[in-house]
Amino acid sequence: MTNTTKLLSRRTMLAASAALAVAPWSTASHAQAGIVRFILPNAAGSGVDTIARAAQPALNKAFNGSVVIDNQPGAGGVVGLQQLARAAPDGNTLSIVSNNVVIFPSVIKSLSFNMPGDFTPIALVGATPMVLVVNPSRVPATNSKDFIALLKSKPDTFNFASGGNGTILHLATQLFLEEAGVTAKHIPYKGVGPMVAGLIGGQVDFGTVALPSVQPHIKSGALRAIGMLTAQRTPAAPEIPTFAEQGLPNFVVDAWFAVIGPKGLPPAIVNKTHGAVVAAFEDPAVKQAMTNQGNTINISTPEQAQAAFKSELAKYATLVKKAGIEPE
Repeated sequence: MTNTTKLLSRRTMLAASAALAVAPWSTASHAQAGIVRFILPNAAGSGVDTIARAAQPALNKAFNGSVVIDNQPGAGGVVGLQQLARAAPDGNTLSIVSNNVVIFPSVIKSLSFNMPGDFTPIALVGATPMVLVVNPSRVPATNSKDFIALLKSKPDTFNFASGGNGTILHLATQLFLEEAGVTAKHIPYKGVGPMVAGLIGGQVDFGTVALPSVQPHIKSGALRAIGMLTAQRTPAAPEIPTFAEQGLPNFVVDAWFAVIGPKGLPPAIVNKTHGAVVAAFEDPAVKQAMTNQGNTINISTPEQAQAAFKSELAKYATLVKKAGIEPE
């Protein structure tokens, strides 16, 4: 279990659920207009998008209104975050984000917002497994050992995709190259959807992706999984070995996701929003969807989320330096 997941307490979920039962979501008490917009700084088809859309029906019920998913993936996610930072702190505009948001300050020289100062972390929701996949027509390797040997035999010949410069998918693959002692060329895409299309189409050779984004393509044979970046095998894809068990014990990268709002959300709105998130992810249909995707749901308190954002900023600053990614 990672430090991040340790922060996410089952006890917290039960307490929040109890609080929600006492004080259900109310449009009158929350200045809720009936529509809650979730800005996703991720493309359609990304891991976060897949999670948000699976939870959308339950979020509608929990918020007692209509939840709108608004994908704004420009500049690797910066565009969507800019929009959230400018939103009124009334609880009508929120976001589900990945840990890309705590990497940006280390890889982007001039951000128009402060992370997390210009936002209100509400809850770390859980973690999603990541997998390194290859295009089988371009990469004959079927396991980590053979893949590393292939990369070593042809330095800088192969290329890898990411959902954008400085994203967790970019950082994760750079860390793999560092741990394996190999090199490859980086091809950034404008989002996960185009990235996966490039992998399937053979425009790029390999890349790291959230498992829910590529699981159907792995099953169909369009992509081949080389290894999971998790500490243990995921029940959603138990046949895929981890890199840790394939000779890279230090290559474990977490991909967590969280709910945040704009700066200045009043405590009452934070608590109501937190309760709605807990209720939605406790919904049986959502729990089953998360299990099918391989996601681990363990919801933190707002206080734990705020502390985690600060500690994760420092953690990823260290990892960015280790991976040799220069700020742009």
